[in-house]
Amino acid sequence: MSSWAPHLPVLQVVVPLMTAPLAVLMPDRRLAWALATAASICALAIAIALVGDVREQGTVVYEVGSWAPPYGIALGVDAMSALLLLVVAGASTLGLLASATSLPGEIEPQRQPQFYAAWLLSLAGLSGILVTADAFNIFVFMEISSLSAYVLIAGGPDKRALPSVFKYLAMGTIGATFYLIGVGLVYMMTGTLNLADMEQRLATVGDVKPILVAAGFITVGLALKAAVFPLHVWLPNAYTYAPNVVTVFLAACATKISIYILIRFDFFVFQGNLTAHDWQFSYFLMPLAILGILVASMVAIFETHLKRLLAWSSVAQIGYIILGASLISVTGLTASMLHMFNHAIAKGTAFLAIACLALSISSLDIRNIAGVARHMPWTMAAFVVAGLSLIGVPGTAGFISKWYLIKAALEMGDLAFPLIAVILIGSVMAVIYVWRVVESAYFGNADAGMSGATIKEAPLAILIPTWIAVMLNVWFGLAPALPVELSTRAAELLMGHMP
Repeated sequence: MSSWAPHLPVLQVVVPLMTAPLAVLMPDRRLAWALATAASICALAIAIALVGDVREQGTVVYEVGSWAPPYGIALGVDAMSALLLLVVAGASTLGLLASATSLPGEIEPQRQPQFYAAWLLSLAGLSGILVTADAFNIFVFMEISSLSAYVLIAGGPDKRALPSVFKYLAMGTIGATFYLIGVGLVYMMTGTLNLADMEQRLATVGDVKPILVAAGFITVGLALKAAVFPLHVWLPNAYTYAPNVVTVFLAACATKISIYILIRFDFFVFQGNLTAHDWQFSYFLMPLAILGILVASMVAIFETHLKRLLAWSSVAQIGYIILGASLISVTGLTASMLHMFNHAIAKGTAFLAIACLALSISSLDIRNIAGVARHMPWTMAAFVVAGLSLIGVPGTAGFISKWYLIKAALEMGDLAFPLIAVILIGSVMAVIYVWRVVESAYFGNADAGMSGATIKEAPLAILIPTWIAVMLNVWFGLAPALPVELSTRAAELLMGHMP
C-alpha cells in the first residue's frame, strides 16, 4: 500500500478514465456493469485513503512526471477537495449499484456498455476537477464531465430528454466559454496557469482591470454551470427526464463541483489581490442565494412531478451553499462546505427512492403515488428520511449544515436576523413540499392514483444502496465529526488567502 500511496491523486482519475474504454468492449451489459462498479468502488477506496492522508499531513501534492509547477502539471488534494471526492465517488458507487435493477427498464441492453463508459468518463472528469491545481486542466476535466453528462441524460427512453439536454448543452457551453475567457485574461497578465502561481504573480500586476473582467467572466460562467439562481433554467428538465440513476449521480455531484471551482478560484486567486473583492463577491452572490432559496422553494411547493419537485429543491439548496460562501467567514464557508456534503447525501437518497418508485409507478406524479406507502414501505421510509434531512431536522445530516449556517448568520451583525429568517422560511417551505409527497403516499386514496396497477416493494438489489444512503444521512447527523473537520479545515484554508 505504501508504494501506491504517493500516486493516489493521479489514480483517482486514471482508474475510471482507463476503465471507460474497456466497458465499451464488454460483450454483455452485466460485464460492463460489473467493470464500471468495480472501478467506482476502487475510486471510492482511493478517496477514503486520500481523506486519511489529508487528515494526517495536510495537502497531498503529486507532480506529474516529477516536473515541479509552474513548468509541470501538479495535482493536489486538500481538505476541500477530499470532502468532495467522497461525494463524487460515493454517489457514483451507489448509483451504479442501483443501476443493475433500475437501468434495464430504461436503456436497451446493447446500449448499456456505452452508457457505463460515459458514466466512468463523467466520474473521471469530476474527480479530475477536484485533484488538479491547474486552471486550464480544470476546463479540460470540466468538458470531459459535461460531455459525458449530456450523453447520460439523453440516454433514457423519454424523448423530452433531447430538448432538455440541448438546453443544458447550450448553457454549459456558454458557461465553459466564459470560464475559459476569464482564465485566458488571467494567463495574459500572469503567464501561468497554476493556481498557486497565479496568486503570487497577480500581486505584482499593476493594471488590475483585465483581472476584474476575468473575475466577472469566471464567476458568471461557473454560476451558469452550478445552476445558481437565476441561471438555473437548464436544471429542472435535465433532472426530470434523465434516467433515474443518472439523476442520483448528477444531483449529488454536478452542481457542487462547479461551486467548488467558483469558490476555490475566487479565494485562491482573486480575494487576496483585488481591492474590496470580498465585498463585490458577497453582495453579488448573497441576493441571488436568497432569491434562489425563496423562489425555487415556492415553485417546488406547487410542482406535481416528483423529480421536477426535487430538481427545484436542488436550486433552493444551492442557494444555501452560496449563501454560506457569500458571508466570507470561517463559519460561513464551513457551513457551505458542509451543505455541499450533506445535501449530496440527502438528495442522492431522495432520488434513489424515486428510482425505487419508478419500478412500479408508470408516472412519477404526486397524484399517482396515492397510498403507495402501504405497498412500498421501505421505499417511502427512505424518502421520508431524505426529506427530513432536506428540511434540516435534528438527527439528520441536513441539520448540521443549517445549524452552522445559522451560526454564521449570527456573526453578521445587522444582517443576522434577516438571514436567519430566510433560512427558517426556506426550511418551512421544504416542510410543505416534502409533506405533499408524504401525505399522498401515506394518507392518499390508492384508488385515485393506482387503479389496476400492480404495486410491490422494490427489489433488494436497489433497496440496499438506497438504505446505505439513508444510514449515511443518520450517521452524519449524529456523528458529524469527519465532515465538520474537513469543512472547517477547508474554510480556514480559503480564509488564509484573504488579505
